[in-house]
Amino acid sequence: MKKPVKILHIAPQNFAGMPIDFVNMHRSFGIESRLITIYKNTLNFEEDISINLPISAGKLAKKWRDSKIDELKFYEPKNFFESTYFKLRDFKNRSKITHYIDQYKLFDYDVYHFDGGMDLFRDLRFAKDLKNLGKKIVCCYFGSDLRTRGIFKDLDEMSDLNLTVEFDHLALYKDLNYLFFPFDLKDYQYLFKFSPKIKIIHSPTNRKFKGTDKILKVIAELKKERDFEFHLVENMEREKLLKLKKDCNLAIDQVSGDMGGSGYGKNSIENLAMGLPTITEFNDDYLKFIPENPFVTCNIDSLKESLVKIIDNPGILKTYSEKGRAWVEKYHSFESVNNKLMELYRHKGIIVE
Repeated sequence: MKKPVKILHIAPQNFAGMPIDFVNMHRSFGIESRLITIYKNTLNFEEDISINLPISAGKLAKKWRDSKIDELKFYEPKNFFESTYFKLRDFKNRSKITHYIDQYKLFDYDVYHFDGGMDLFRDLRFAKDLKNLGKKIVCCYFGSDLRTRGIFKDLDEMSDLNLTVEFDHLALYKDLNYLFFPFDLKDYQYLFKFSPKIKIIHSPTNRKFKGTDKILKVIAELKKERDFEFHLVENMEREKLLKLKKDCNLAIDQVSGDMGGSGYGKNSIENLAMGLPTITEFNDDYLKFIPENPFVTCNIDSLKESLVKIIDNPGILKTYSEKGRAWVEKYHSFESVNNKLMELYRHKGIIVE
């Protein structure tokens, strides 16, 4: 690079801790980086700069945010009310957002990641100012942003590079580059826990998404035939959950959830990094896409059979455990993801060496 690059991440919230993971990855390679969010996250993930605007709550707001689209489209207000609401919100919050931009010198960066593909302002005025200044713009999509809201057309036209960490996004929009999301391995010591009696953990944040009710039926049926421990963990403090995971030797992530076949996320990667083999479901295309698949894969119809095989032959878990940790290091480590991102930066002319 001609000079040290500075990267600013902009996100509505620190979704599942992923935007701050990117920031920490940059920092680990000596790159100056910050994250500014519009709202504070509600799950105690690390924060950096947060404007901390109030977020709409309640059933109506949730229904609005959770409404699904059948295929990708460019975002447009659904009606006059929505259009007016966001215009008024931008007007109301303009001075506060501008104060943060000035206080933290947010125009002084070189590369701007719009995580979730969304600006600090709904009318994209910050992104437009950046483009006029010749700054490089990257849009990175994490999930519901693309599935339920769609792309902001003007921001898409300004973007120099579009990224996604979600496999299914590739079928929604052709101008996307897939990137394994970065995972900091230094806090996860590898430990394979062997015990003749299998200890299984399932820790859903959303039962519907993870297929929990269907999984529990399989577990109840299998309990009549095999001796094993099963821990359903919900709303547990993170440190307690990690301690419990260390005492288990098999995890079930998601099988036959509402978005069945959706694969894996940070929970699964955390498991594999700790040496905890993990069961999850992939659709056929996703399974072909994943290199050197380290998971125990099945659907709800084959879940019982997969569990029986493991319970009757617990020694096979060591192979899955070792393979899982090595796979995370190879594809999700800071070094691996950073190398791929820098390659994309160079290809798109975002950085010049």
